Amino acid sequence: QVQLLESGGGSVQAGGSLRLSCAASGFPFSDFCMGWFRQAPGKPREGLAIIDIDGTTNYADSVTGRFTISKVNAKNTLYLQMNRLAPEDTAMYYCAAELLPPTRCSIAYFQNNNGYTAGQGTQVTVSS
Repeated sequence: QVQLLESGGGSVQAGGSLRLSCAASGFPFSDFCMGWFRQAPGKPREGLAIIDIDGTTNYADSVTGRFTISKVNAKNTLYLQMNRLAPEDTAMYYCAAELLPPTRCSIAYFQNNNGYTAGQGTQVTVSS
């Protein structure tokens, strides 16, 4: 059974940090394009970051320099380190997986498509 389980969300004051984790199971983790996206109430899905099978990363402009995506293949775990959080970062955060080669592994893919595997999400709330 393909499963992604996010954890690490919570409430934090502006300027603080959180580290999200995503435990994957049921598929060959190291072969998959992995990403994070978020969605706030009344707002569209926003792709944040991806990491391809070679470890190459890419970030949305809104989080570049503040967020870092990483993975540990041996642990089947994806991470998102979030620093200098701001109230506008408040949202439900989701990890996602899709079998894509590096040339197609992109933030736009997770933002604009459906049907890929995603977790149930973890809430991040940033207060001013």
